[in-house]
Amino acid sequence: MRDYDAATAFLGEWGRFQRLVFFLLSASIIPNGFNGMSAVFLAGTPEHRCALPRGANLSGEWRAASIPLEPRGGRAAPSRCRRYRPAAIANLSALGLRPGDVELGALEQEPCLDGWEYSREVYRSTIVTEWNLVCEDDWKAPLTTSLFFVGVLIGSFISGQLSDRFGRKNILFLTMAVQTGFSFLQIFSTSWEMFTVLFLIVGMGQISNYVVAFILGTEILGKSVRIIFSTLGVCVFFAIGYMLLPLFAYFIRDWRMLLLALTVPGLFCIPLWWIIPESPRWLISQGRYKEAEAIIQKAAKINGIPAPAVLFDIAQMQDSKPEQQQKAILLDLFRTRNIATITIMSLLLWFFTSVGYFGLSLSTPNWHGNAYINCFLSAVIEIPAYVIAWLLLRSFPRRYSLSGILFLGGGVVLFIQLVPADYNILSIGLVMLGKFGITAAFSMLYVYNVELYPTLVRNMAVGATSMASRLGSILAPYFVYLGAYDRFLPYILMGSLTVLIGILTLFLPESYGNPLPESFEQMLQVKCFRNGHQSSGARNSKKSPTILVTPL
Repeated sequence: MRDYDAATAFLGEWGRFQRLVFFLLSASIIPNGFNGMSAVFLAGTPEHRCALPRGANLSGEWRAASIPLEPRGGRAAPSRCRRYRPAAIANLSALGLRPGDVELGALEQEPCLDGWEYSREVYRSTIVTEWNLVCEDDWKAPLTTSLFFVGVLIGSFISGQLSDRFGRKNILFLTMAVQTGFSFLQIFSTSWEMFTVLFLIVGMGQISNYVVAFILGTEILGKSVRIIFSTLGVCVFFAIGYMLLPLFAYFIRDWRMLLLALTVPGLFCIPLWWIIPESPRWLISQGRYKEAEAIIQKAAKINGIPAPAVLFDIAQMQDSKPEQQQKAILLDLFRTRNIATITIMSLLLWFFTSVGYFGLSLSTPNWHGNAYINCFLSAVIEIPAYVIAWLLLRSFPRRYSLSGILFLGGGVVLFIQLVPADYNILSIGLVMLGKFGITAAFSMLYVYNVELYPTLVRNMAVGATSMASRLGSILAPYFVYLGAYDRFLPYILMGSLTVLIGILTLFLPESYGNPLPESFEQMLQVKCFRNGHQSSGARNSKKSPTILVTPL
């Protein structure tokens, strides 16, 4: 596609057409922001306690005493899943005794046989209150979120293949329709199982829309704008969608109506079908040269630039044959000890960074203070994180920047356990700083990962590490779930793992200032490796330098 860049250079980099594509594709990412994090409020768990039988004739004093106390967060709190037997309480009340006259701890307890009473202070209704996903069924709430990310994992596999076959634009709008349509169907869910299956499909559409919009933008836009689009455009507009979520949820506290409100913005994407063009690069790859030329000529007209009479030499392009390239397999990522070490470390880096990012994002209701404000702050902090990541990528070495930002994120999250209980603002500030660091690191990983691997396996390496990231997001809700047992345990785990991968990052090669490797031999020539004999796992029998991963 070398001739394509030369043929379309006359359009310029930042004309009216490019600005239109940039902002419209970025805007199409906004629904991904609030759909991706909607489980924070859809599956929120309010304070709850066992309900008493409807016919229980108890005074207000005995009703308050019917729930045993249990230690929670360093203090005694009413149990969420146990109660004293109502018959025993009724007998004591009938005898004229008051709760202070009785050793309540000696009374027989039982589970919540008559359901639960839920606090309406934060949420009016959620899927947790709708289907009683508490106590013995409390595992279902994090599973709901995990299955959404399973859908994300599946969608990330199929979206690229579908867009390669059927076109970028077709799949972009199809997946937006899937995301919007199945979100709307969730409103009519009659069971947790139905809601969860639909949520999985929403996850498939959510990531597919994101990936295809990313591909379409990078193929249409010029090189300089492409970098800004991929590092700031889609990320910032995702954060804007994330910021809208707590605003919607604050004013709409019923989960079904909230879903309806989150579905409506997807309808505004329908007119974009007549504005956003198909990728001319994809059309040329399919032999549809006339359609590609028509799009470029229309772009020239929008930019107010005269287009050449002939854009492509169609006969030459039809006669040209692609060069025969060596086929790569997954095992090539492990073909030598040093490459295997880089791959394993990269997989761990993506996995634990994803756990930290989604763990902190999904845990906002567990922070001190207002859940809606916390979620909004968690979204706002992402914008400066993306800007800082972009600046670091432009001017500083990759591994030191990435390691430093991971140390920052993980270290401050670890410090949360040391903050006194009364210093709520300081705790939230540390969580925000941790989210800032991990978000910046997450956005830097894409560029760093591309620079580490040679052309033959680069796409495969990105796919493998992306899969590790999806697996991390699937497990992240269960890190948050551990907070039900110890409030600080999720932060201790996420902080420790983030600091650990910050250390591991120092052992990775430095790619800043180096050309992209085209072969495994070029990959071996990175700065932090020593020369030696090639591992026996390499395919080529000729001698080449081996890699020993050692920090500088």
